[in-house]
Amino acid sequence: MTAGYAPEPALDDLLPDLLRRRAGADGAREFVRDVDGRSMTYAAAYARACSVANGLIATGVTRGESVVIMADNAPDSICTWLGISLAGAVEVAINTGYRGHSLEHVMQNSQARVAFVEAQLLPRLVEIRESLSHLTTVVVYGAPGTAATLEVPGCTVVDFEDLLGDETDPQVPVGPHDIASVVYTSGTTGPAKGVMMPHGQIRLFSRLGVEGARMGADDAFYCFIPLFHVAGKFIGIMGSMMTGGRVVLDTRFAVEAFLPRARQHGCTIALLHGPLVEMLYQLPESPDDADNPITRIMASPFPAHLAVDFERRFGIRGIETWGMTEVTIPIWQPFDEPLRLGSCGRLRDEHFELRIVDPDTDEEMPLGRTGEMVLRPKRPFTMMQGYLRMPEVTLETWRNLWFHTGDLGYLGEDGYVYFVDRVKERIRRRAENISSFEIEIAGVAHPGVAECAAVGVPSEFDGDDDVLLCVVPVPGSRPDESELIRHLAAELPHFMVPRYLRYLEALPRTPTGKPQKVQLRGEGVTDDTWDRKAAGISLRSVLQEVEQ
Repeated sequence: MTAGYAPEPALDDLLPDLLRRRAGADGAREFVRDVDGRSMTYAAAYARACSVANGLIATGVTRGESVVIMADNAPDSICTWLGISLAGAVEVAINTGYRGHSLEHVMQNSQARVAFVEAQLLPRLVEIRESLSHLTTVVVYGAPGTAATLEVPGCTVVDFEDLLGDETDPQVPVGPHDIASVVYTSGTTGPAKGVMMPHGQIRLFSRLGVEGARMGADDAFYCFIPLFHVAGKFIGIMGSMMTGGRVVLDTRFAVEAFLPRARQHGCTIALLHGPLVEMLYQLPESPDDADNPITRIMASPFPAHLAVDFERRFGIRGIETWGMTEVTIPIWQPFDEPLRLGSCGRLRDEHFELRIVDPDTDEEMPLGRTGEMVLRPKRPFTMMQGYLRMPEVTLETWRNLWFHTGDLGYLGEDGYVYFVDRVKERIRRRAENISSFEIEIAGVAHPGVAECAAVGVPSEFDGDDDVLLCVVPVPGSRPDESELIRHLAAELPHFMVPRYLRYLEALPRTPTGKPQKVQLRGEGVTDDTWDRKAAGISLRSVLQEVEQ
């Protein structure tokens, strides 16, 4: 390639064709580099993905069939996702924090026969194996020979390398209407919901990122967001594929390492959720903070109380957005307009319609009045196609031909959108949507708990929650707080484990008998509330004990 060569952007390709384009025209360009310095070109990624696709087809995986990935960010997990797509199958990304009931639900809901799993996570599958009616094959990431040392009753366990087939493209056709991915997002009153995302939707997701953040071929996207979330995968990786840019892959966000790693690898762009922006801002200020290659970050939200000084201190442009897995990211701070503090931006109205409605009546609210944000697409197959095997929930959220987001906001006269709050008692912690239902199921599984209710209470970060579990003990059997936390840590993903416990004689209830969570959330952290952090209990230590 000649010096200064820049690939043609490809905003209209579906994922399989996008991979083929980059491998054919730009195969020698670096695609992914991990923070340890190991890199992979577009051509190498394509060959590896073809091998995965042919291996899946040889095992009997058919077009439209679900295939699970439960793995950390790594080149092979990316190639697995791409290979599933080349095979015409559906990638089902599962949170690596899931265990117990949470893991059982999503595995059963997906009905996947084949699962790619990190070796260290395999014991979690073994724990729930008797409840899984579809799983037949487990593909293990790890050193060659790892599978021979592992066993999942009733399943064939194979090494990742042993699954791989030849490197020819199977050429399975897919269209915008075909489901590309299922991504699980937690609800408030029930188990996690599998969002069915068609190829047309993930293409638009990526395109919105490319256009909204002005991504280009010279950009290096610092991707530490887990690939079971949509933003890192569809903006960071697929967006980079659209432009011929490269991805710097990390397994997690470490605030002290953010700027050093960006400098080391020449990262120019990243996506930070609001609490992560605040964590970075809370680091001691240094004279060289602005001496970094990052020029812009996408943030949801970009906290208003620090936004201006954050940009000054780090020399980084903040681009606020609002979105959901179900609807992509329809609202963006316009790149060429000044920062509008408190607003999440303007609607991309060439793709979406937005209304602000009364949450009870669905009647449209006047400008400046707060109501529920509802959306619908202007083009087919650019929003979710429903929740997997949950038709009733799908119908509820799509009532009156609009998707109901559950978020409150208002629209200014100038077209800027302002997010206000959540309609329901959703819990949002460190970019994870948390199901109170899952926490409560784990809580009542303890023999000393008669009933309980989980709510979110404000954390130290804007728009972020910590979990408070209100517990009614079995008479005469009140559990010790630290012991109850250990029980919950063994049953729940780490991000769902409560920080606070509060013991009550009874839960407040509505006239129909439902727990009044609005009251519990409003009362918040009271004088009689137990705080895990104040008690000096490290969740990391508790989780290590649980894993042993």
